[in-house]
Amino acid sequence: MKNTTLFEEKREEPMHWFAMSAPFRREIKVKEMLEKEKMECFIPMRQDIRTVKGKKEVVSVPAVSNLIFVHTTDSRLKWFKTYTTYLQYLTWTIDGISHKIIIPDYQMNQFMAVCNTHDKKLIFLKPDEVNLSKGVHVRIHGGTFDNVEGIFVKVKGARSKRVVVLLPNTMAVATAEVHPDLLEIL
Repeated sequence: MKNTTLFEEKREEPMHWFAMSAPFRREIKVKEMLEKEKMECFIPMRQDIRTVKGKKEVVSVPAVSNLIFVHTTDSRLKWFKTYTTYLQYLTWTIDGISHKIIIPDYQMNQFMAVCNTHDKKLIFLKPDEVNLSKGVHVRIHGGTFDNVEGIFVKVKGARSKRVVVLLPNTMAVATAEVHPDLLEIL
């Protein structure tokens, strides 16, 4: 790819977290390309046991197929997309108009903090799979998820309530079980 130095000097634009799709499981390849261009990106990963050459190994794999988050300016991402045909914006529709999904920095930081614990009991959910209206907004104090904020709610497939960090219109991640004594109601 071309040098982006001249491009970056032309304008001062705010940086955002864009929710993107890399179809056909190309998220790792796209991540490498973005990092080569000095763009910050994040793929939620989980540990999986796979048989490689007849031996079982623990490998990191994307927790959600085709999903990648990119932290950059809108112009720079458009420039990058001209050279990469397999990176697409995730969008949501309001009144018949499609809008790019942009994640606020604070929510993305909370989401990455939970995902980066690599806890085996994390549950990745679509936003419609959890009813957040029945939950309470909380902050965790202590433990693996210290300072994480989310909604304390019952999650389908889990025995007890969990703290859910939601990325609007994209996905949610539920933490492992958290003792109620570690929760502060906000």
